[in-house]
Amino acid sequence: MAIEVKDLMGRVAIAVMQDAPFADIVAAMKRFAVSAVTVIDAERRPVGVVTADDLLMKETDPVRHSVSIYESRRQRAEHAKAAAVTAAQLMTSPAITVAPRDPVRSAARLMHDKHIKQLPVVDPDTGRIVGTLHQRDVLRVFTRPVEELAAEVRAVLSEHGTYTVEIDRGVVRISGEAERRSQVIALVERVRAVEGVIDVVADVRCGRDDLVAVPPLL
Repeated sequence: MAIEVKDLMGRVAIAVMQDAPFADIVAAMKRFAVSAVTVIDAERRPVGVVTADDLLMKETDPVRHSVSIYESRRQRAEHAKAAAVTAAQLMTSPAITVAPRDPVRSAARLMHDKHIKQLPVVDPDTGRIVGTLHQRDVLRVFTRPVEELAAEVRAVLSEHGTYTVEIDRGVVRISGEAERRSQVIALVERVRAVEGVIDVVADVRCGRDDLVAVPPLL
């Protein structure tokens, strides 16, 4: 059974209003020990995100008032953020969000692809923020109780035959016999897909190697 965002997310919605001043954004990041905050409207719906990098532009950007016609779009955006004083001016929009019932695996892929460390969790019916999913929350899938992980792995194996299972710190070792090597490969992939499995070692004897390529007759 796939673990969902609601099973791991923090119930505190780390967010600021659009008119929140620079100093309040810094204070919120410090209070919750995060590197980003969600910007919400009056209905608590995410409209953007302010990151620590956005705030650092205030310190690192040497140009505050003059504009060069040779500047790139990115440079103009950086200068604008360096001059910004509210969340609405600082934020990147739209906000990238997930829903409580989304698979954690999908959320992890989104974090990886977008290079972000946390995601606001939004109620799909109201559009309002209901929590925050951090990278550290996602990593909790690798600390699942052994009994829970073993039960799910055995449920997968029961569909394919009788096998012995040993789990050591997230590494699953499968022992037994199979008719074909292709069956073992499919089995390993199924077990590897279980949330919390770090690796799979297959000590399974095969009656026939149906993956051996037979050279064509000349």
